[in-house]
Amino acid sequence: MDVSRTFGEIAYLENGLLRPGGRVVLQHAELERFAQSLRASDEVVLEATGNTAAIVTALKPHVAKVVIANPLQVRLIAEARVKTDKIDAAILAQLYASGFLPQVWMPDERTLTLRRQVARRSQIVRHRTRLKNEIHGVLASHLIPHCPATDLFGNKGRAWLGQQPLPMDERLAVEQRLRELDRLQEDLAAIENLLCKSVLQEEQVKRLLTITGVNCIVAIGLLAAIGDIGRFASAAKLVSYFGLNPRVRQSGLQPAQHGHISKVGRAHARAMLVEAAWSAANAPGPLRAFFLRIRGRRGQQIDAVATARKLAVIAWHVLTGQEDFAWTRPALAARKRRELELRAGLPVKKGHRGPAADYNGKEIREREHAAAQLAEQAYTRFVANWQPRNKSSPPPLTPLGR
Repeated sequence: MDVSRTFGEIAYLENGLLRPGGRVVLQHAELERFAQSLRASDEVVLEATGNTAAIVTALKPHVAKVVIANPLQVRLIAEARVKTDKIDAAILAQLYASGFLPQVWMPDERTLTLRRQVARRSQIVRHRTRLKNEIHGVLASHLIPHCPATDLFGNKGRAWLGQQPLPMDERLAVEQRLRELDRLQEDLAAIENLLCKSVLQEEQVKRLLTITGVNCIVAIGLLAAIGDIGRFASAAKLVSYFGLNPRVRQSGLQPAQHGHISKVGRAHARAMLVEAAWSAANAPGPLRAFFLRIRGRRGQQIDAVATARKLAVIAWHVLTGQEDFAWTRPALAARKRRELELRAGLPVKKGHRGPAADYNGKEIREREHAAAQLAEQAYTRFVANWQPRNKSSPPPLTPLGR
């Protein structure tokens, strides 16, 4: 089935014979009638599109298997000289029958719901950022200095903003944007409450929270992107899924050339990992030592991406091994879990010692901070004597000759 916005073009391949099957309108009633006309032994192939999940839900109970093709890797369709819906449907059937069809994983309903909610939150955050930038642009265009308050959009910042000499039309525009920010803040709080409630009992989220730099929103975004961690055979597979692996070009006897990261994969999860990398760079521990080491060699932008890749590798080991991050700070991890509970709407118990009380104690917090600094220093000493090795030369022998 070659899927478009309103209809699907059908091609049947049976016993090596290919025949057209007409079109089916992509509406629930029409799709249900088409599904009932199929046999229980049939296998349906279609490309991944925006309405793939609904089509799969309608067809799956009536056939043996529904296969989803990766449209970016079906080169015979993307680079075809003659490209029609009938030809595309026939190519999908032939590629699948020959075993050369690149397939993608279809998430379950719960993972799809998480992904939709994470995407909505991302849209709200981007809209808020755009509105804030517009307000900053208004101030800059009228030569108004920076706000002395820490947060321009807090109570003190808004009071300062109301005293600035702006033309009436600009003032009305700023007030309209502030009202829109308040409405978006309510929507953001509601969707974060829904997200945190849905994963409150997930052990995988709690394990991800033990990683330095990963907060509850980043952990939920990673869980939504990953889905079943068992489908990634190695950490390198997960890194590639996030598009954090470097591009490689090699032909003939020429040496391989490594370029920038591929950026082919879950863009939102990749952005979250980079955000977590910057957070980890500001906290003591081996990850900050790694960040600083890469920055000394490659620069400030590459170090964040390299640390994001390191976080993806750590996330794979944490989820696959079902264990906490080795260099976690227990009190800080407990505070993150409590933040998850509060965002999910659990009641605040004032006057009672809660699970995150240890982090509020200065002695415990400083002790964990000192332990993280020791781990950072240990990593720095460990890599201090590393020397680049020529790949063409054999590794040096040990004293025992092995």
